[in-house]
Amino acid sequence: MPTVALAITDRISLVDVAAPCEIFGVDRSDLADPWYDFTVCGPAGARVGDWFRPASPASLDGLVSADTVIVPASHRLRESPPADLVAAVRAAYERGSRVASICTGAFVLAAAGLLDGRRATTHWMHTAALAARCPEARVDPDALYVDEGRVLTSAGKSAGFDLCLHLVRLDHGATAANDVAGQLVLPPRPDGGRARPIQAAGGEDPVLSALEPWVAAHLHRPLTVGELARQANMSTRHLTRKFNAITGMTPLQWLLARRIRRARELLETTDECVEQIAVRTGMGTAATLRRNFNRAVGVPPDTYRRTFRTGPQVARRFA
Repeated sequence: MPTVALAITDRISLVDVAAPCEIFGVDRSDLADPWYDFTVCGPAGARVGDWFRPASPASLDGLVSADTVIVPASHRLRESPPADLVAAVRAAYERGSRVASICTGAFVLAAAGLLDGRRATTHWMHTAALAARCPEARVDPDALYVDEGRVLTSAGKSAGFDLCLHLVRLDHGATAANDVAGQLVLPPRPDGGRARPIQAAGGEDPVLSALEPWVAAHLHRPLTVGELARQANMSTRHLTRKFNAITGMTPLQWLLARRIRRARELLETTDECVEQIAVRTGMGTAATLRRNFNRAVGVPPDTYRRTFRTGPQVARRFA
């Protein structure tokens, strides 16, 4: 049975522990057996808000032996995270644990040295502070969650549900994750989604902001990096460096992500067949679309359409 340990600190917010407790702490062996062995770890007497104390939580030492460690938000950002929590998180990672943070729990991961050289996110109001605290990290202010292998981070409080569902998807597959989401009346976002609306691939970058609408209008074409560079009025090398610095992706990876996003929109809102959508999104053939879509989203296009098709059936499911 995979083990999940939730790290709590005194007066942690109830909403910050809701997602891991509900998703990993409830027996869902009808969806995947075994499910998870869930443990709450924290200092003796730690309170959740001003309402209650968890019954007999394990000490922070329990984090070290867990397969997955989840660090919820910290409410004392002006102070350094508790040294014993940072040490336990670092020890868990060094032992081989997967470590995930919710909201400002990313500051604990940063203090443990786990975000250096990695892409990461946190609540958008605190991304600038995280970037200043951890300059070696590539902080994405718009992502709902970021998966960097054994280190995962998520944005504001409700994004914790998205991150936890993503972990279920990794461990037990898309069907189990979608079933949990349906039980919780949540629309799963298997690609990480966005924490808040953005206007362009580069956020505030004027070059990439201007490039996005042009790409959207020509998405049906087999675009090359050279064409993107010419449209942006820069060399391919400069464009590649800019994309990597701002988005953490190469231009072609970003372009494929835009094609997948458009395919999802068409699957949700139209009756066009997969072959037609493949042409409209520049992926050419249904086989290419299915291969790329399944790799990026975790389910085939037809399954995605049945799950997320807008209309009365979907409205009833998530009502």
